Amino acid sequence: MTFDEVQTTLQQLSQQGGLRQIDYQFARFITAQCPAGQLSEAQRSVLLLVAAAVSAELGRGHICLPLRDEQGNALDLAARLGLFGDAALPLNQLWLACDWAELVKQCTLLGAQGEAVPLMYDGERLYLHRYWHYEVTLAQRLQSFGTPMILKPAEVDNLRLRLDNLFARDYRFLHQALSPDLNQVARQRLVCDLLDVVDEGALDWDAIDAKLQGAPRLTDLNVLDSLVPQAHCLNWQKVAAAIALTRRFAVISGGPGTGKTTTVTKLLAALISQSQQQGHIPAIKLVAPTGKAAARLTESIGKAVADLAVEPELKALIPTESSTIHRLLGAIPDSAEFRHHAANRLHLDVLVVDEASMVDLPMMVKLVDALPAHARLILLGDKDQLASVEAGAVLGDICSFLQQGYSAEQSQLLARLTGFMPAALNPRQDEIAAGARAAVSDSLCMLQKSYRFDARSGIGQLAKAVNSGQAMWIDRVWQQDFADIAHFALSGEHYHQMLQSLVTGYTPYLQRLRQPLQAAESDRAAESMADKAREVLTLFSQTRLLCALREGDFGVTGLNVRIERALAARKLIKVQDELWYSGRPVMVTRNDHALGLYNGDIGICLRDEQDDQQRLKVYFELPDGSVKAVLPSRVPLHETAYAMTIHKSQGSEFDFTLLIIPPEFSPILTRELVYTGITRAKRRLALYCDMGVMKRAIKLKTQRASGLVQRLSAS
Repeated sequence: MTFDEVQTTLQQLSQQGGLRQIDYQFARFITAQCPAGQLSEAQRSVLLLVAAAVSAELGRGHICLPLRDEQGNALDLAARLGLFGDAALPLNQLWLACDWAELVKQCTLLGAQGEAVPLMYDGERLYLHRYWHYEVTLAQRLQSFGTPMILKPAEVDNLRLRLDNLFARDYRFLHQALSPDLNQVARQRLVCDLLDVVDEGALDWDAIDAKLQGAPRLTDLNVLDSLVPQAHCLNWQKVAAAIALTRRFAVISGGPGTGKTTTVTKLLAALISQSQQQGHIPAIKLVAPTGKAAARLTESIGKAVADLAVEPELKALIPTESSTIHRLLGAIPDSAEFRHHAANRLHLDVLVVDEASMVDLPMMVKLVDALPAHARLILLGDKDQLASVEAGAVLGDICSFLQQGYSAEQSQLLARLTGFMPAALNPRQDEIAAGARAAVSDSLCMLQKSYRFDARSGIGQLAKAVNSGQAMWIDRVWQQDFADIAHFALSGEHYHQMLQSLVTGYTPYLQRLRQPLQAAESDRAAESMADKAREVLTLFSQTRLLCALREGDFGVTGLNVRIERALAARKLIKVQDELWYSGRPVMVTRNDHALGLYNGDIGICLRDEQDDQQRLKVYFELPDGSVKAVLPSRVPLHETAYAMTIHKSQGSEFDFTLLIIPPEFSPILTRELVYTGITRAKRRLALYCDMGVMKRAIKLKTQRASGLVQRLSAS
């Protein structure tokens, strides 16, 4: 296949949508930089082809272009570009015939180590240089972070006492659940569930049951401390805290309601206590990728600290305010750079990053680069959620090492800190060959018990079924008639019903914004516009429609228009052909560092009753709980937000979530997308979809090409 033929093929693909125009033009630019006579025509053709392909893969969220697929077979590059049949054969032949070592040797635009060249080849994958550098840098930093901390025996004993106090058993739930109509089997199941028993056979259940039946007072259950020893239980929250105390880098992953925030709050209390014994108070920062996620972290950390059973002086040292990563790093307007970087590091000792699955590779590298050498890094997130919108799946790549379990040394240390048995902590210890376990595996913990969704929760059961990828599990969930989930086939009648459900769900916030500001009373100050806007935003956040697509009747754009019309028909809003009106919800889609508003921030347009001109203003609640008012003309690039994409909903939760999946399957529909949409629901979920399309979607698991797993494995 000649150079001109390859170029013509790529041009046709860019016109048909198989390649972006930028991919095609980048490939042309790269080959134009190649000195005449440096490469043979076949080599120039390959260079043109891989430059376009690497750029295209990056646009799809992949860090690199692998030479082989997951089964170890040569990559079908033509298929990746959208070519099949006879048209694909010459392109794949050219790709497969390439001598990569010779091409790297001859081509000054393709490197194998640290050369400042546009394209990199590491023996298995092709990269744009910047992303190769990001991946190598992150792997090196995480390996340096993951080295174990040296704890003296006295420190271990002190930390164990602190963890025992922080994660002390609370028998209130067990006492409340015990009732005369329960039989012995049911009582045993309650004990196992609420006390995290993992070794049932080692306990004297007759003695335990006798105490359960004779426990009229809560304090009567304290005898279970000896009848159900810690050694036969396993609380993963306590394990996660212990891991973060033994490593400067820790990842705490878990689904919704597994207590990630509660765990990290108790962990911070232990870290502060540990530092106090060493004579200093650690500087701790909390961040999240978006303003909404940061606001949720602030709220949840505040509640967790209030519930913490520690001395008031220690509570006061635990931070409760979080910010976005951009704010922490010091975003520079009109620049991709930040004020804090490797040459101007952050002033902190501990950094907690929530919703880490949303953080892409470039941002994660910039974050770790700005950390001081002594700092601790704690990542929180759900590894099963959608990966970041931009390139990479950093949290997913790191959490792939969960299956390796802990090293023998780490298991023993965790057992000493928690009181749990090493065998329970690491049941697969003997399955991993010596030297095959990556060091990063000792920094990971997966929280497995949901405190929000129990066996009676349809939302929780449906999320588990989706994660399993098994269609029959989905059927079993619907057969159980859970009260908190409902499924509706896609039809005109159900489409109309969905719109009416949204009208009902959005009515409270629209009614509240019509009510005038409350005047001062003897026991209450006059209400401000910030107070009213905060309440309106809270009411609006209780209901949301999530879409898989952006365009069409089943996408965000079309549904926002239809919801707007339905609300106007009920006279809840007055549109009158105006873009801005009182009650319009918007989502920011582009960062504005000067205004302090970021992609994903939600605002609502209200008439400012404290303004002499009664002007419309858009109110946003910031991560610190304050409210910012912006004139409509100054709001950054945005879109109406009655409906939003599942991607944009990450970091948010809604009491009542309506989820619509289009009637025709497309590759955008994946297991992670459906799981993320379902787990945005806190109390009720209404699913509008063709069940066959959904079952097909959950079989498609997102795979993002990168070399991070292999680089971390080499540690």
